[in-house]
Amino acid sequence: MTGSDDAAILQTLLAERDIRNVVLRYCRGVDRLDEELVRSCYHPGAHDEHGSFSGDVEAYIDWSFRLLRGYDATMHFIGNQLVEVQGDVARAESYGVAYHRKHGGEARQNLTTGFRFVDRFERRDGEWRIARRVATTEWVRAERPEDQWPVPDHLRAGSRDRSDPVYETQD
Repeated sequence: MTGSDDAAILQTLLAERDIRNVVLRYCRGVDRLDEELVRSCYHPGAHDEHGSFSGDVEAYIDWSFRLLRGYDATMHFIGNQLVEVQGDVARAESYGVAYHRKHGGEARQNLTTGFRFVDRFERRDGEWRIARRVATTEWVRAERPEDQWPVPDHLRAGSRDRSDPVYETQD
């Protein structure tokens, strides 16, 4: 292997890491209701097809956050990810599970969804962001209110805003 081969491999690994971090930041932004963080994951003018929505990123954020605010909690987990980098363009397929909870809500407000993000990423000005996303729904499981139980009081609970511990300054 030559030094230029090593450099190319390193650039690909760094691109894959950056792309995976964008997907994870997106999940944090959604779960913490942080519109700016979600917006930072997309290039301006990016397109998103998500559930019953298809449109540009600004309209997507308006649509999705209106829905998200109807829940008391959401939590998105990313599992398998395949990232294929070709120069300044990459395709990423991310499998995930999302939990949506509305305390005391009906079954359709308490659901678990298996999904995939099929993303086209582009590197512009050295930064990887989503240029186009198609979110597929693979399965949905609703939970009946009687199958839920109350969460006991905890000293520290997560919150869906910037008061969440993730935003605190780390000492």
